[in-house]
Amino acid sequence: MSRLNRPPRIQNRDLHGILLLDKPLGLSSNQALQAVRRLLCAAKGGHTGALDPLATGLLPLCFGEATKLAGSLLGSRKAYVAECQLGVTTDTADKEGEVLLSRPVPALDEAVIEKALAKRRGRILQVPPVYSALKQDGERLYVKARRGEAVDVPPREVDVYRLDLLSRTADTLTLHIECGSGTYVRSLAVDIGEDLGCGAHVTVLRRLWVEPFREPQMVTIEALQLAAEQGDEELLKWLLPVSAGLSDLPVAHLDDAQSMAISRGQKIQLNPVPPVGQCAAYASDGALLALLEVDIDGFTRIVRGFNLPPG
Repeated sequence: MSRLNRPPRIQNRDLHGILLLDKPLGLSSNQALQAVRRLLCAAKGGHTGALDPLATGLLPLCFGEATKLAGSLLGSRKAYVAECQLGVTTDTADKEGEVLLSRPVPALDEAVIEKALAKRRGRILQVPPVYSALKQDGERLYVKARRGEAVDVPPREVDVYRLDLLSRTADTLTLHIECGSGTYVRSLAVDIGEDLGCGAHVTVLRRLWVEPFREPQMVTIEALQLAAEQGDEELLKWLLPVSAGLSDLPVAHLDDAQSMAISRGQKIQLNPVPPVGQCAAYASDGALLALLEVDIDGFTRIVRGFNLPPG
């Protein structure tokens, strides 16, 4: 088909929803987002927390009104499988970095490994990697590190809910990790390696799930490209509704008067009172209206309001 005969390409359209991308190796999260956004021709998009270029797996991408949930998903519980190379420490704590130190790997039995893992479970103090996207004095840490500046990163508390050994060789550990927001798997590898007396770095990292997407049906960029060639209907099958990002929350079904009040930014009192905390509020026609914070008496505070098109 000649360029003149091609149908006009839709640009910058308003799309609202969440796409569960299987991020490929080698792309940054933003590069992956922009590739998908171009395929969808979406006007507005964002991702829910960066995956390193080294990492693959689940990267929820939010479009349109779903971008209001990106911060909520960023704080969600996550699961990974990581392969750690023992005996070698790198400046980035992964295989992309420069080798800082090589040490022999001692003979390790299951009990010694379990002791090292047990120290890193629960609420722990962790020093984030120098090569990370955290900001210090308004600048990303990795920018400072690449300039050769000395970067002092203070430790912070993070949650590690599960840390299990899946398999091992003489010089590698494959781990299953479930953790909360702000936890760096690379730092876990470094700390475990030090506890074992030989150092370690991450060689393979795959994110399995992010709450509330515990059993995600992910799609690759290549599959999206094929779908785009078949037409919009096939492509948009991969776009979940905005409400999918709130599927783990209690639901409040509002009447017309309550819906009007919420749409005007007003507080309401829910009866019956849902559990204290956040809930998803829906209008009588089933439209998602808001993410609400509910107190013990049922009074609400709007955390995020949504302006979704009808239907």
